[in-house]
Amino acid sequence: MPRQFWLLLLLPAAGLSAQLPVTPFHSGMVVTASTRIAPGRYRIAAGDSLGIVVRGNRVTLDLRGVEIVGDTARTRPDRFRGVGVAIDGGTDVTVRGGAVRGVRHGLVARGTRQLRILGGDFSYNQKPRLYSGTEKESLVDWLSFHQNEKDEWFTFGAGIYLDRVVGGEIKGVTVRQGMNGLMMTRTDSLLIWNNSFSFNSGLGVGMYRSSYNRLLHNKIDWNVRGYSHGFYNRGQDSAGLLMYEQSCFNVVAHNSVTHSGDGLFLWAGQSTMDSGQGGANDNLFYANDFSHAPTNGIEATFSRNAFVANRVEENWHGVWGGYSWESVILGNRFADNVEAIAIEHGQENRIVANRFDGDTTAIRLWWNKLEPSDWGYPKFRDTRSRDVTVLGNTFLGNRLALRVDNTQRLRAEGNAFVRVDSLTRLSGDTAGWVLVQRPGEATQVPIPARYVVPKLAGGQNAMIPPGARRGRKTIIVDEWGPYDFLSPKLWPVGRSDATPQRLRVLGPRGSWRVVERDGIAELNAESGHVGDTLVVTPMPGRENDYRVELEYRGVAVTTSFGERVQAGQPVRFGWSRFLPDVRWSLTFSRTDTSTTPPPIASSDSSALGQIVARRDTSRLDLTWYRPPVAAIPQEYFLTRAEGVVTLTSGKYLIRTIADDAVRVYLDGRLILDDWVAGESHVKEATFNATGTHRVVVVHWQRDGWYELRVDLERVR
Repeated sequence: MPRQFWLLLLLPAAGLSAQLPVTPFHSGMVVTASTRIAPGRYRIAAGDSLGIVVRGNRVTLDLRGVEIVGDTARTRPDRFRGVGVAIDGGTDVTVRGGAVRGVRHGLVARGTRQLRILGGDFSYNQKPRLYSGTEKESLVDWLSFHQNEKDEWFTFGAGIYLDRVVGGEIKGVTVRQGMNGLMMTRTDSLLIWNNSFSFNSGLGVGMYRSSYNRLLHNKIDWNVRGYSHGFYNRGQDSAGLLMYEQSCFNVVAHNSVTHSGDGLFLWAGQSTMDSGQGGANDNLFYANDFSHAPTNGIEATFSRNAFVANRVEENWHGVWGGYSWESVILGNRFADNVEAIAIEHGQENRIVANRFDGDTTAIRLWWNKLEPSDWGYPKFRDTRSRDVTVLGNTFLGNRLALRVDNTQRLRAEGNAFVRVDSLTRLSGDTAGWVLVQRPGEATQVPIPARYVVPKLAGGQNAMIPPGARRGRKTIIVDEWGPYDFLSPKLWPVGRSDATPQRLRVLGPRGSWRVVERDGIAELNAESGHVGDTLVVTPMPGRENDYRVELEYRGVAVTTSFGERVQAGQPVRFGWSRFLPDVRWSLTFSRTDTSTTPPPIASSDSSALGQIVARRDTSRLDLTWYRPPVAAIPQEYFLTRAEGVVTLTSGKYLIRTIADDAVRVYLDGRLILDDWVAGESHVKEATFNATGTHRVVVVHWQRDGWYELRVDLERVR
């Protein structure tokens, strides 16, 4: 990548004109000339509505003091639809200020050249409900951004969505508590700086076939799902920065990209996987913080890139570089990762002048002789692990410095090893190995000027300040995504089904007191301060049916749905558990090898075929790749679960998560019908009930992953 290109991209963007005519707002209005919308809070109809459409060249839309609101049912952001601002083509288009709430997409621009988005707030828009719990995840929450050739990404909510935008600037924008911050498809040559894309449940920034962009001085933190501290760290393909499918020559520097599923998730793309050609190549990542990811601080695969002077701490893998080639990992600081650098099938990579501090394994290199048969890539490329340079690194307090399996021609020279338990572990067909040890410090290797990205004048310090909240223990993901500590919250210490239940009081500085309780025998305190632990002891027989509600007073609060409460005003929050006592009796029956769910006449066991296995459970929440007992078939079978539940009079919601098909019967009446084969998916139904009822669940499994979960909730 030529040095002149990076310097050219650092030139500042053009200024804005200030005096514009003021225009009243009306939903669906079309703006074709520069205007300022009269300040105020405006509604657009919930649904597939448009707030403002911008068409034309040299148009400035000034939204300072304007808030556009779609759906006002803030507590159900999964239902949000519509677009706040839509930019339809044009050249030299500027949107300044404003806020958009309660829609699927805050701002959408397609086919625009020289676009500027300056100072807007596109937070609290569409995001899905999540179904992974404290102790166990659900596959229904997993994301996939791999397909976008037909604009598939547009089905996901985003603060800003750009398609075929060329040139311009995004500065001073905030997107939080949605699903995705900024999504870019076939979008090139933007300067993206001084923004905050944090606390979203999918991506901070996503790029697909997008090149020659600069991301500098941005806060891209806590974009995460699929994490429960001490229980599981999956990430579920959430990421701070996603860079996919031939996204090349981008510069990413001076950003904080922490506490996200992956910090950076870079993948060459399906076209490279099929042909072996191309990649997401020649991107430069300089002086960023890629720490505290549940999975990988940096995942960069099937591509050639440079990673220079970054901070990479407390990840599962600091760098996962599978199939990377001619990549440079230079002058980074790795600390407390399980594996700091892990590269399978890599060629001609250079690992130079890094510091590995307390990582369990500092560098792991290997080649698997068996590769997926459905990948085209290994059919067209040399995928051996070979020709690696490890030069001038400092290894400090690692259990193992270098683990090398089936790797050809690795040269390690000028490295320093301090308090390292084992220097090397070699295995397999590892040849041409050279380890040159010299006493003293590591060989000093300066960072070449071509890799250095200067800070922009006026660029914010995006890094988390010293002493501020950080570390994976601060990642809390509830049913609506990552918690941002701007509002009070009760969260379990350990398991969510423990008795007594220990709950941390989280949130901003303030005090709390108990205002309501039901089914509780004892509390360890009636009032206190944020930071306390509240211990809840349920009444005998109410261990699975109790609730406690607290009132908070303190500093100003912003909830995860964007509701703002002034300092000193009361805010209610609480914790409840409702898990009716049901003893489920399960039977398993074979079906034919049909690829569609078989017809069933009723929920009676006699209608489901010959029983091949039985089991009982107190919680209908089953998942497996392989059956837990040999008698249960691997594929094409029915599960029938029958139980009796006693309910107080009221309205209830029943929810299933199933892979593949499921039906639920209440006293012989079908109340939930999801008899469709498919990957893990959610279905809900409501019903009124009182007294004792017989519940029957029928599930059909085709093959592969098995998931059957049934939740029952009170509707208040």
